[in-house]
Amino acid sequence: MKGRIKYRKDTDRYYVQWGVHKIYRYKGHFCRDGEVFGLTGEQIAQKLLALIQNDFEANPDSFRIEKYTEQRVNTIPYLKEWLDAIKSTLSPATYKDYLNSIDNHLIPWFKRNPYDLHEIRYDTLCSLLAGIKREGKGKLNVMYCLRACLDYAWKSERIMAVPPFPERRLYGISKKKIKWIPEDRQIKIIQAIPKEHQPIFWWLKFHLRRPSEAMALHKEDYDPIRDCFTIRRTFSSKELVEYTKTHTEHVIPCHPEFKSILQDMPTTFGPFFFTNQQGKLKGKHYQHDFLVDLWNKACKETGESINMYAGLKHSSCSQFINEKGGTVDELQMLTDHARRDSVLKYADVELERKRELMGRVVKIKDKSQQQK
Repeated sequence: MKGRIKYRKDTDRYYVQWGVHKIYRYKGHFCRDGEVFGLTGEQIAQKLLALIQNDFEANPDSFRIEKYTEQRVNTIPYLKEWLDAIKSTLSPATYKDYLNSIDNHLIPWFKRNPYDLHEIRYDTLCSLLAGIKREGKGKLNVMYCLRACLDYAWKSERIMAVPPFPERRLYGISKKKIKWIPEDRQIKIIQAIPKEHQPIFWWLKFHLRRPSEAMALHKEDYDPIRDCFTIRRTFSSKELVEYTKTHTEHVIPCHPEFKSILQDMPTTFGPFFFTNQQGKLKGKHYQHDFLVDLWNKACKETGESINMYAGLKHSSCSQFINEKGGTVDELQMLTDHARRDSVLKYADVELERKRELMGRVVKIKDKSQQQK
């Protein structure tokens, strides 16, 4: 039978040797005379060894010696320790999302289900997934947070392995159809916005970027010689950071139709390219909530009901394919997406575009028959 009892003369303690592991405590008590129940140190060690051997025989495939060693790690405090340790490496938005996942979902669940880190298994994670009171993508974010924590624990040698996580199909994530509007309706919304605030909305329409990137754009980011913009920073949870969401700089040409708008923009003296001169923030940069309010008011005036992100980026990308005849590959080139899958959502071609494509096929067929 695996395992044996040994004695350390220097500390006057017995311990269990299990492979390379030395286990000194039985239910929190050292294996020495009089430590518990009036037993000798050797008797305590014998009880410890019998407990470990019985556990091993009953569950040889799932047995983990860490359950008995000093390496046991309580999940709840470790979640907080981990987040504090990596905080400086996270964007403000990611940190805020992780903190929400830990405080509102992971800690409450592990209080009800007190598993140590090494005890977390696939079935544990399935139970956790079922207990998260969020919809599909929200559940995925919470599980991503825990997976990042366990990966950190594994690299730090706190656990022997990261358990497999539930398959994506179990999260209840359904593919949602992109909501967008045709260009003529999009233009009417932008034109309904007060003229002094229109430039940033035109820029977003023409350049297919995120609002947070437009808000963070600096004057130095426009090169008039090359006539292009460099996207190198963004706002994350209302905090300006010197990197983009993907930590990649993007160089994009200035859209020809934006040139006249650019030339008519008033001279300002702060560092930001787009400014709200009535704003009270340092540098007079725009705030996301302010832009959303402007957009929503314009939608109300024009009888539209679409959020700003969908009305600008989603709409412009969808228009490129459905109204301008662009391809997915061309759109990927314009948006600088690293993965083709990221732009496929815009390829859900509308009925009229499908009808137009069918018409092209018919014309090609007729032409080939005439040539014969």
